[in-house]
Amino acid sequence: RVFLRAVNQFTSVLNRFFLDQTHFELQLWNNYFHLAVAFLTHESLQLETFSQAKRNKIIKKYGDMRKEIGFKIRDMWYNLGPHKIKFIPAMVGPILEVTLVPEPELRKATIPIFFDMMQCEFNFSGNGNFHMFENELITRLDQEVEGGRGDEQYKVLLEKL
Repeated sequence: RVFLRAVNQFTSVLNRFFLDQTHFELQLWNNYFHLAVAFLTHESLQLETFSQAKRNKIIKKYGDMRKEIGFKIRDMWYNLGPHKIKFIPAMVGPILEVTLVPEPELRKATIPIFFDMMQCEFNFSGNGNFHMFENELITRLDQEVEGGRGDEQYKVLLEKL
């Protein structure tokens, strides 16, 4: 919980001081996204691996911190505005990791980032396509599925959204 509060402080500082065109710091934003994804995907937060009793106790005391940080990741992505293109294709894999966490609300909130990435590359790459995004997503998704991640609900939701 303490770590989550610290990340939230980092979020507000990034938005306040490092988002405009003159002060944008690519490495800081990159570090934020990787830190948030590492936190969200850490094994100690994967509630579905615990017994129902332990899961209920954790949720009652702390809530599902994965959703909280996942929604922040989503919001921070959309805050980037024209800077988004600088994160494609590098952030495709980390966002994919987030969407593969088997939590329906988190998935519904973060899968649309992929469409935004496609639009962003199509509109700002200068070549009117989204090949970098497409290649990265297919490569990473293949790796994750072969590694045993993803499920039928993920497939259905990905197609639907």
